[in-house]
Amino acid sequence: MLPVYPINVFWSVEDEAWVADVPDLAYCSALGDTPHDAVAEVEVAIAGWLEAATSSGRSIPKPSARVARA
Repeated sequence: MLPVYPINVFWSVEDEAWVADVPDLAYCSALGDTPHDAVAEVEVAIAGWLEAATSSGRSIPKPSARVARA
């Protein structure tokens, strides 16, 4: 199971899109037409980020906040 990282979601006037950003993972963010779309996209980005880090031998940061699981 993948770690659950906090995700910040906000509207970007510059990009004219919703942005989902993962502060614990450098440069891990995604855009979407809705907040839900942005989060769905960043979940894909998180998996890719973790896979790339693992395959290159980088350490995986622990989530900075405890996140409730459904």
